[in-house]
Amino acid sequence: MIRVVVADDEALLRAGIVRLVESASDLEVVGQAGDGAEAVRLVRAHGPDVLLVDMQMPVMDGLDATIAVHREHPETSVVVLTSHLSDDYVLPALRAGATGYLLKDSTPEELHQGVRAAVAGDAILSPAVARHLLAAAGDDLSGRRTAARSRLARLAPKEREVVDALAEGLSNAGIAARLFLAESTVKAYLASAMGKLGTTNRTQTAILAHEASHP
Repeated sequence: MIRVVVADDEALLRAGIVRLVESASDLEVVGQAGDGAEAVRLVRAHGPDVLLVDMQMPVMDGLDATIAVHREHPETSVVVLTSHLSDDYVLPALRAGATGYLLKDSTPEELHQGVRAAVAGDAILSPAVARHLLAAAGDDLSGRRTAARSRLARLAPKEREVVDALAEGLSNAGIAARLFLAESTVKAYLASAMGKLGTTNRTQTAILAHEASHP
């Protein structure tokens, strides 16, 4: 059973999210929070597998909650579930350690898959978020592209192949099939690559690869 904490300041909406999460037989909500500070307290108390968090909340917003949870409880994956799609939220949240960014117009199945993917260590983005990231990669292009390529140059050839496949959205199993490797080997290459790149999760690593590959 995957254990989830849901954080959203709108009580009715939060109740609806809880019902959607628990409509999947393998997902269980173990706590509900109305602000970011309460979300962090619930993560400390329950040690959930996933925190589903909105961005705009009182007391402590979703970004600060993401930073706190990622720092104090890295074993808990943070998935943003919000209606906000802007530069003020998307990249800062992913760089702060969120492993996924879903919009509230996601289908129930997309929400369920997002939670499962986070637990499996995979990145999950709503299609609109992915498009936003690609557009953002074109801003301040020269400096970011140069910096990203410099960091990726630290990787061994096979590590770079794995990271490039990750940036295409492949899971560990998909990368293993493409490169004719065992999944355990893919995980080892990714861990080594992230250590060299200074990234802390798959999403940050994929963003870096996208920035480097932008023409």
